[in-house]
Amino acid sequence: MKQTYISEIGKHEGQKVTIRGWLYNKRSSGKLHFLQVRDGTGIVQCVVFKGDVSEEVFGRSDAATQESSVVVQGVVRADKRSAIGFEVGVTDLKIVQAAQEYPIAKKDHGVGFLMDHRHLWLRSSRQHAILRVRSEIVKACRDYYDERGFTLVDAPIFTPTACEGTTTLFETDYFGEKAYLTQSGQLYMEAAAMAFGKVYCFGPTFRAEKSKTRRHLTEFWMIEPEVAFYDLNDDMDLAEDFVAYVVARVLANRRPELLVLERDVAKLEQVQKPFPRISYDEALAILKEHGVDVPWGEDFGGDEETMLANHFDRPVLVHRYPARCKAFYMKGDPEDALKALCVDMLAPEGYGEIIGGGQREDDLETLERKIEEHGLPKEAFEWYLDVRRYGSVPHAGFGLGIERTVAWICGLKHVRETIPFPRMLERLRP
Repeated sequence: MKQTYISEIGKHEGQKVTIRGWLYNKRSSGKLHFLQVRDGTGIVQCVVFKGDVSEEVFGRSDAATQESSVVVQGVVRADKRSAIGFEVGVTDLKIVQAAQEYPIAKKDHGVGFLMDHRHLWLRSSRQHAILRVRSEIVKACRDYYDERGFTLVDAPIFTPTACEGTTTLFETDYFGEKAYLTQSGQLYMEAAAMAFGKVYCFGPTFRAEKSKTRRHLTEFWMIEPEVAFYDLNDDMDLAEDFVAYVVARVLANRRPELLVLERDVAKLEQVQKPFPRISYDEALAILKEHGVDVPWGEDFGGDEETMLANHFDRPVLVHRYPARCKAFYMKGDPEDALKALCVDMLAPEGYGEIIGGGQREDDLETLERKIEEHGLPKEAFEWYLDVRRYGSVPHAGFGLGIERTVAWICGLKHVRETIPFPRMLERLRP
């Protein structure tokens, strides 16, 4: 009999179905076994009544261990007590593989233990919910740009130069030459924008940051749009519209998962345009009101970002940071040479920066000078300078970090749960 997926079981009320999956949980009461079976699309209760099945089938259901793989046949019937509104009256059950004693029990486990068993922890309902929300966010990101005429352009993973700073590079040998794992696809997207106008890349990025904070991973995913003839205001408009779209998509399609995570969706429903926009100087004033005196020219840390974001009920765009605390490729503010035409989007509820970007320096001589001032090897950036030699135009873009966005939307305490197999300062396995 053809397999029926649990997510579609409501279409088969009164019909006999076959479910292939794993035993998530079990309880027994005399002549009844209640089997919670999951198949990746959902969980359904399968009721084994001794009077409806053979002794052999009843015995197999009694002996089945947690996470054993099973094939269940039975009749779908409505059940108002069920979270999905249906259950299955079992007529047959086969065990594909009897699982050994499952290491993740119903008791509480420490984070270290769960991370060591991440390959199994993924099977839990909480992790299932998180990764389904992540999947929705990724699809929403792609749909947003695909539906607006952007071209997906893949950026390389091996790069010859730094993009975000030489202190956070993962270095590797590339046939006798030094190469680095990419920190960002941005430089390549700038070149691609001059070819296609509106582009984006989506893929893994790497930062060798020796940080143990709840916001940092050494490997994370970013989506990075870049648009020709855009200025900083255009860039902020795009970032605002994009994030509002993503949040709306999750609210529309993943409310059951948010319910599992006990997420306060009312806070997400407040994420509506327009988002507040404040300058770096205005941000300093807000911090000073709270007794935090950040010297002008310094970037904000996690505590400062949280304090700023707590002033608003939706993401806030902080723009025009001092040029000295931003990357060499940021265009200077024509109204103040000490500032850059850049922007960070800070998520509310203490989740920090989820977007960083701005307008890029499009003048050849200015960019050459900045490369020299930052002590960067000019020869490694000749291809990047070509973008300014042949039809240079104003352009802007940003990068959105998927993991921080997932953490914020799901209401998680740490980014380690936002990616299937996290890579952190002291974690390379599993």
